[in-house]
Amino acid sequence: MKAIEKFLASFLSEDIGKLLLRFMLGFLMLFHGLHKFQYGIEGIKKLVTNSGFPEFVAYGVYVGEIIVPILLILGLYTRISSFIYAVTMFFAIYLAYGSSIFELNVKTGGVYIETPLLFLLGALVLMFIGAGKYSVDEK
Repeated sequence: MKAIEKFLASFLSEDIGKLLLRFMLGFLMLFHGLHKFQYGIEGIKKLVTNSGFPEFVAYGVYVGEIIVPILLILGLYTRISSFIYAVTMFFAIYLAYGSSIFELNVKTGGVYIETPLLFLLGALVLMFIGAGKYSVDEK
């Protein structure tokens, strides 16, 4: 057992973990952003204006779901990008789930905001730990 643990310790590192976290957050969110780029953000505009914000705020979704994920994948401006990502997810939760934030999903047993909450918390973790060695930030 010690040999396996020693082998894994020599291969795995915090920097590999940071790289995986960056890729996971960036790659998975990029699909959401590309979908909005391809099909538009009319639904987002309605959510934004119904909540009392000006319509132009909806265009921030392109920053939070396309530009920021690309920066995270590259490991460029990671802490700032992670903060913007977290703010984007905070607003997504507020706008899309505002009335059901603490409700449980009867089908799955989890909270309705489970997936966006995972994205939000992952971005906060990355904001605190940074990009790691395998990033443009570290070059």
